[in-house]
Amino acid sequence: MVIPSLRLSRGDGMGKPYSMDLRERVVSAIEGGLSTRQAAARFAIGIATAGTWARLKRATGEVRPAKQGKPKGSVLDGHADFILRALAEIPDTTLDEMVERLREERGVTVVRTAVWKFLDRHGLTHKKRPPTPASKRALM
Repeated sequence: MVIPSLRLSRGDGMGKPYSMDLRERVVSAIEGGLSTRQAAARFAIGIATAGTWARLKRATGEVRPAKQGKPKGSVLDGHADFILRALAEIPDTTLDEMVERLREERGVTVVRTAVWKFLDRHGLTHKKRPPTPASKRALM
């Protein structure tokens, strides 16, 4: 008897993890004497998936899926006071200079994009010079 497994898609394009019920039935079948290949065929899942669940059950005692998605926050959140203070002292600090200061003074290795995203999340624009006045010839 083959039991089809359904994998529903979410609105954000990511698939949902298999249900706990399916995971437990597959592992029970393997523990009951079926080979990983036979259990995978019976429940219409991948052989590697069935094997992974069986190993997870042996290692942790459960088959719960890992949390999906990227964790919130940034490596730089713990250094927010340092970054904001440094920008208050020298407002025209470049992103590369901030990356260098973080590496030298805080031992934090990041790329300039991480600093830019940090500043963007905090609502800070990072312009090196003030905006120029409007042209006298511009139509108003």
